[in-house]
Amino acid sequence: MILVIGGGPAGFFAAIAASTGRSGLPVLLVDKHSQVLRKVKVSGGGRCNVTHRTLPPRELARFYPRGGKELIGPFSRFGPAETVAWFTQQGVALKTENDGRLFPVTDDSATIVGALQEAARTAGVEVRTRCGVTDLEREAEGFRVVLDDGSELRATKVVIATGGATGGGGQEGFTLAAGLGHTVETPVPSLFTFKIADELLSGLPGLATEATVKAGKKLVETGPVLVTHWGLSGPAILRLSAWGARELAAQDYRFTLRVDWCPSLERNQLDGLLAVWAEQHGRKQVSQRPEIGVPRRLWEALLERLGIPRDRHWAELGKKNRQRLLEKLKNTELAVEGKSLNKEEFVTCGGVRLAEVDFKTMESKRVPGLYFAGEVLDIDGVTGGFNFQSCWTTGRLAGEAMG
Repeated sequence: MILVIGGGPAGFFAAIAASTGRSGLPVLLVDKHSQVLRKVKVSGGGRCNVTHRTLPPRELARFYPRGGKELIGPFSRFGPAETVAWFTQQGVALKTENDGRLFPVTDDSATIVGALQEAARTAGVEVRTRCGVTDLEREAEGFRVVLDDGSELRATKVVIATGGATGGGGQEGFTLAAGLGHTVETPVPSLFTFKIADELLSGLPGLATEATVKAGKKLVETGPVLVTHWGLSGPAILRLSAWGARELAAQDYRFTLRVDWCPSLERNQLDGLLAVWAEQHGRKQVSQRPEIGVPRRLWEALLERLGIPRDRHWAELGKKNRQRLLEKLKNTELAVEGKSLNKEEFVTCGGVRLAEVDFKTMESKRVPGLYFAGEVLDIDGVTGGFNFQSCWTTGRLAGEAMG
């Protein structure tokens, strides 16, 4: 028997591929929760961001803070194009949005969940829920498996695909992997938003704009930023949190975030633009702003923060206040005082050490017959369908190798 531990995207893909292989061995998928594919169901706001548009493997790998190098080879064998083809064969049409993300045309994650479950049924995969694994031991002919109800079974090959720590099931997989001699890199959250209690943002929930955000010297991202009731979110923030997952965790998520609200303009360009505007529009109130890409609500909040009345005329602003405004536009400092998970996004930085896994087959280099797939590995991508793609890829390769 082939045993798949974990009923997420990687586990289902591994089970389906193994069951359609030539081994002739029955495939059993177990999950300790009452429902399988829970993360697929809630992802993308309930729409399921299946993958990202097709990119060359090396370019695709750049979207993974951890695991990108190891995934280059696997992506050349089963990447986004193969994922789209697989779902098409299951009768699921996908659409590509402007930012490269792919969703089912139904905009309903239930379409993806249903396709995976039907493919597993068709392949003959047996699925058991509320069935956790408490112990896994290597024996001469395979593995002794102890379930959480105390019963035992024997498996010729096993794949651990229990997900990441913040997904609710990863700790089971980490414990089993460590018990068999694998190293588990300490898991910490990735893809999270920033808690910021600053008066500048207090009246701006819902405001979205382009910005460059910086944390320390090396963590820099440019893109959409969203003001929330608790701080800042949006793609730029999520990417920053992914690349800085370990560094920010080491700081207990307390650090200074610097924001450039005019990323398209260099400081000297913006300085000159403000000076010309003041000269040419001296009779206008400062609430009337030049076209620099800053939303009106944010502009007025910055004026209030600087103590500049909105009805003051540009001619009365003076060079000193203009420089103060320039500094706030290009370098607003905000104190981050914690993190909050991005809705349904619960991605983990950390997991089974990649050097201990053969990425041609996803088999353990330490324990013959043991395989890994998905986020239980020390692999994580930025938001945009990349985390699901690594699950489809590693699950497929592990299943093919077992089957």
